[in-house]
Amino acid sequence: IAATNKNLKKMIESGNFREDLFFRINTITIELPPLREREYDIILLAEFYLRKYAKKYEKSNLKLSQATTNKLMKYNWPGNVRELQHSIEKAVILATNNILGPDNFSLQSNISKNLNIKTIEEMEQEMIIASIDKEKGNMSRVAKKLGITRQTLYNKLKKYEL
Repeated sequence: IAATNKNLKKMIESGNFREDLFFRINTITIELPPLREREYDIILLAEFYLRKYAKKYEKSNLKLSQATTNKLMKYNWPGNVRELQHSIEKAVILATNNILGPDNFSLQSNISKNLNIKTIEEMEQEMIIASIDKEKGNMSRVAKKLGITRQTLYNKLKKYEL
């Protein structure tokens, strides 16, 4: 199984992709439109990831408010499913009650290609800092909430110089 967001036929024509490799990997093609074009999949995926991360971080009965559902469906999702997944995970980790409202999601409207999008490492740093604050510095609870070992947490603290 292989995936791309590029037009391989055009890349072959321009000499940027090998035609023989294309024919080796192009047995069955499944075209999947971007998430922003599959509005109702957004909620199905959001609820799937909400259940997954609620279980992982031991937070039961989490639900999306109607306003949140509307916000998620209107957002452009330039990072597609991966961005949705990480947004849900972050909201679950930082949740302080059972209803996730629009404020639990730091989605930026009208995102442009020139905008400096945060890296996963930057988001991870924010989650670690917020978790340390929320757990009042108790590293055992922070590690548990983040779903990592204390040693991994300490390694990340050292890596990010936190």
